Amino acid sequence: MEAPLRVMIVDDAVLYRKIVADVLAGCPGVEVVGTAANGRLALDRLAATGAECLVLDLNMPEMDGLEVLHEIRRRRLDVGAVMLSALTSEGAAETLAALEAGAFDFVLKPSGQNIEANRAMLRSELASKLEAYRRRRSIQRLLRRAAPGDGQPPTAPSLHAVQKSAVGRRRLGPSEPVEVVAVGISTGGPPALAEMLPRLPGDLRVPVLIVQHMPPVFTRSLAEGLDRRCALPVREASDGQPLGPGQIWIAPGGRQMRVARSGDGVVLQITDDPPENNCRPSVDYLFRSVAEVYGPRAIGVIMTGMGNDGTAGCRSLKERGGWVVAQDAATCVVYGMPRGPIESGLADIVAPLGRIADEIRVLVNRGVVPCR
Repeated sequence: MEAPLRVMIVDDAVLYRKIVADVLAGCPGVEVVGTAANGRLALDRLAATGAECLVLDLNMPEMDGLEVLHEIRRRRLDVGAVMLSALTSEGAAETLAALEAGAFDFVLKPSGQNIEANRAMLRSELASKLEAYRRRRSIQRLLRRAAPGDGQPPTAPSLHAVQKSAVGRRRLGPSEPVEVVAVGISTGGPPALAEMLPRLPGDLRVPVLIVQHMPPVFTRSLAEGLDRRCALPVREASDGQPLGPGQIWIAPGGRQMRVARSGDGVVLQITDDPPENNCRPSVDYLFRSVAEVYGPRAIGVIMTGMGNDGTAGCRSLKERGGWVVAQDAATCVVYGMPRGPIESGLADIVAPLGRIADEIRVLVNRGVVPCR
């Protein structure tokens, strides 16, 4: 039986340290090995506790959560972090900075009036994030053992080498160009998008639509941060927005996003439809509408994340003649969402994170789709 994940709780509030410790006591596969009132104490206690993951508050005296992450990276320590975040614009910006600094994921501090409901929500969120982190550590160990002599994981083959025998190709005529790229992503998404999207050229002739699993407020901060990095404008989507070339739209947190025909064009629709796969926004929800509206003129990109949101949507795209590009296991923070499309044979191209933008560019510029 695999050993439990050793966790340290780092928060300056005594009450919250106790609440989180009580919550984690009921989580299988987790062992609380210590607590700390600030980041400096946490770093001092790492060796003695053998902690593998920190449940880390952002705002603390002496050394805050972001400083802890920078120090972990500087020292090259083998320890991860799940952040505790407030649902505010300031908390969103700080959390996104923490994710880019190496945090595995984050959970929102519950703010409801029902104490037991708050505990149940925190337990559910922390249990799933910590279990995903534990699985990631196990996969990383396996990859290191299987890696070539230089210690680096093997790279994925290029666009021209992947699944040649499985997928034929035909070149589209002028009346059938690729018209949209839809992206689904979750855990590990903000830093992955910050690496991938700036590689897209400023003259990309199609819109890019993104579902990133995030709560409200966070997606706006994400869009603003990416907009500063990218050649293409990045915005949080709004209802009724017409789609044009060279735009990147991120689904607003807590709402669904789909595309629909409107006259001679296509618009975004932002709805309060129910969650799918416990997700709102949902990748399946977006991809299904993209398949219906664009058919073979669509490219779906499925990237790092927990769960299976996106697999059914990738199937819809394939059934309508579209392309599916999936991020490879070695570069995923969590190899969950791409796994289903890859193992089901839905992925036409499997690429490492650093090559996904190139694969998109080649497909858009060449105007190719799978044979049917």
